[in-house]
Amino acid sequence: MSDHAVPHFQNDQGVAVIEIGVREFMCCGASAPFDHPHVYLDMGDDDEIVCPYCSTLYRHKAELGPFDTRPAGCLYEKAA
Repeated sequence: MSDHAVPHFQNDQGVAVIEIGVREFMCCGASAPFDHPHVYLDMGDDDEIVCPYCSTLYRHKAELGPFDTRPAGCLYEKAA
């Protein structure tokens, strides 16, 4: 069993690029009902990856924490 959570990100703001502090994550697209299947993305050694569903470009920035985004507000949080 994994000892860490995989962060999920969304692009409700419709920005072209989201900077994140991890290389492995899930993209949700946008908040429901405008989401897409939650797809696992792994940058590997690269610094960028494009989501094949919503075309959001994710860019790794080492100075950001694992749940930080730039612009702020792109972390997906499941509704309670």
